[in-house]
Amino acid sequence: MPEAGPHPAGEHAGPPIHLRPAREADLGAIVPLLLRLKRLNEEFDPLLRVREDAEAQAQEVLRAQLADPKAVVLVAEGSGADRGKVVGFVRAVVRERPFYAPEFEGVIVDIYLLPLYRRRGAGEYLLAEVSAALKAKGAGVVTAEFPAQNEIAVRFYTKRGFRPVTSIHARTL
Repeated sequence: MPEAGPHPAGEHAGPPIHLRPAREADLGAIVPLLLRLKRLNEEFDPLLRVREDAEAQAQEVLRAQLADPKAVVLVAEGSGADRGKVVGFVRAVVRERPFYAPEFEGVIVDIYLLPLYRRRGAGEYLLAEVSAALKAKGAGVVTAEFPAQNEIAVRFYTKRGFRPVTSIHARTL
């Protein structure tokens, strides 16, 4: 995948990032970022409490998704002093929608960038590239999953044309 290119008018060009498919050798860099994201999610709702075995689960889930043809796992490598360093990632899957058209949905399950790379176009680039990868795998619609209370995520996705479609409500048993 190419490095981040020009950004839409009015947006700040951020530090260029290089996106590429994740490899098993990247797990050591992705897992801590994934756990940072999950711990952030925990702050939004107690039902998102991170498990004690979350690191082992992250390794297992990521390893399985790297081998899954319906999954997309991309890493963002930084520039400058961060050249070659994993500074973010996105994890997504293609799911069947047996009752709806389009039949396949690309679901962005996790997206995370280190703070230095936020609000500079890198997230938008990551979103565009994962959307293209999901479309190439047959998805006709792309959705994103994140905590309902995460207003930053709501604004990020809304600004890029996403809107609420379904809602998940939960209670402890």
